[in-house]
Amino acid sequence: MPALVFDCDGVLADTERDGHLPAFNRTFEEFGLPVRWSDRDYARLVKVGGGKERMRALLTPQFVAGAGLPEDPAALDAEVARWHRRKTEIYTGIIASGAVPPRPGVRRIAAQAAAEGWTLAVASTSAQAAVHSVLDLAMGAELAARFSVFAGDVVPRKKPAPDIYEYAVDHLDVDRSHAVVIEDSHNGMRAALDAGLGCVVTTSAYTADEDFTGAALVVSTLGDPGPDGSAAEVLSDPSRIRPGSYVTLADLAFLLTAPTAGPD
Repeated sequence: MPALVFDCDGVLADTERDGHLPAFNRTFEEFGLPVRWSDRDYARLVKVGGGKERMRALLTPQFVAGAGLPEDPAALDAEVARWHRRKTEIYTGIIASGAVPPRPGVRRIAAQAAAEGWTLAVASTSAQAAVHSVLDLAMGAELAARFSVFAGDVVPRKKPAPDIYEYAVDHLDVDRSHAVVIEDSHNGMRAALDAGLGCVVTTSAYTADEDFTGAALVVSTLGDPGPDGSAAEVLSDPSRIRPGSYVTLADLAFLLTAPTAGPD
C-alpha cells in the first residue's frame, strides 16, 4: 500500500512562531543566557535543521566567554543538550495547552488515508517528545497511534539532507515511488526530493517566500470543506493536479502515477 509521510512543524501545526520560538526564549531566560531571539532572528534560524543545531548557532567564542560557558567541547555539548531538554519540556507544555491549533486538512487527509489502508508516518528533525505532542494534538490519540514516528537524532544529518526520509522509507518497507511527503519548507522539500520521494508543500509562517521548485504541488494550506473550512490557494501545480478548494487524498494518490511535469 502507499505511504503518506508528514513533516511535523509547519505541516501538522504552524508551531514555529507560537511554539518553538517562545520555548527557546523561555529556556534562555531560565538558564540566564544573554540572548532573546526576535521574530526576525528566528525567521533566519528556522532554516537550520534541528533545535540543538539552532542553539549551537549561538556559540561564538564571544558568546561562550560572555555567558561564562565551558570552553571544553564535550562540556559545551552537554550544556546544549541540557538546554534542549528543558526547551522540549516547555514546548510540549505549550502544545498541550492547545495554544497552537492543528493546520487545516491534516486530520481529514490522514483519517481517509488510514481508512484506505495507507501507511502513515511523520519524519521530522524535531525531538521525539515534541513530535509526539504535535501529532497527538493534530490527529487525536486514536489516529496518532496509526503513525510511525521518525524524529530527532535517529539520523546523523538533519534536513535538507535526505537521511530522515531515507531512514523512514527503509523502515516502513515501502517503495519510494509509492510514497508522498507533505512538507512546508525548502529544506524539507529538498530532503524529500533527494530521497527520491514525491513532495507536496503547504507553506507556513516562515516559508511562504521560499523556492519550491521541484515540488509536485504547492498550496497555502491543505484546506477543509464546508462553510467553516479554510480554502487552499494553489501557488504552483506543475503536476497538473488541479485540486479544488481543498486538497484530497485522491490528489495525493494522483502523484503516484503522474509523470513529471515542467514548471507551472
